[in-house]
Amino acid sequence: MTAAERLDLLVFGPHPDDIEIGLGGSIAKHTAAGHRVGLCDLTRGELGSNGTVEERAAEGQAARDVLGAAFRDTLGWPDGGIGGDAHVREAASYIRRQRPRAIAIPHWHDRHPDHLAASQTLTRAIFNAGLRKFDADGDPWRPAWVCYYFINDTSPVSFVVDVSAHYEIKRRALACYGTQFTATAPGAVETRLTSPRFAQLIESRDAQFGALAGVAYAEGIVVREPVIREGLLK
Repeated sequence: MTAAERLDLLVFGPHPDDIEIGLGGSIAKHTAAGHRVGLCDLTRGELGSNGTVEERAAEGQAARDVLGAAFRDTLGWPDGGIGGDAHVREAASYIRRQRPRAIAIPHWHDRHPDHLAASQTLTRAIFNAGLRKFDADGDPWRPAWVCYYFINDTSPVSFVVDVSAHYEIKRRALACYGTQFTATAPGAVETRLTSPRFAQLIESRDAQFGALAGVAYAEGIVVREPVIREGLLK
């Protein structure tokens, strides 16, 4: 793998649009800084009330372009059926192939069963990908650390990322998902996502994290290990 191909950050999402909801600003910030970022949707979102699989795939690629990510893949797992040893093995093989410096996955507390299952399955896959004797394709690989981001629910964070300067890019990436956040297409139905209050919910959460840190917008991150600082001075 050449330096140009080396992956700095790999972000997993259960469905197309989850990555942008939780981490769109941080992804835009990293790509703007020259980091190579890859995106991977676990499912195609086929159980979504609105939009076809093809439409959602096109929306995801459009959002990838807006965020500046190097690529966007999908593992094609069944929507509503995330989990099991086969998925752990497949995700571990994918991680070994991509060899990212850092991985971001959904937080383990979330009201959506798929988000919870994604967090649990990917946590296992990341750990097992680093085991020499684990039965998966590729050589063992362990990222420097794993970051957990929020899609729906929140909890105390380990740190926040100031995304104020890149928040308009996050808005543009979310706007790519017209089938999910508007109900204007023929046959579309109103859902929690199509309500203007859902966009308000995302922004109010990011604004609250920002206000706590003294900036306009921030995205909350949880890590399981201590964050090292040089001392007590800010």
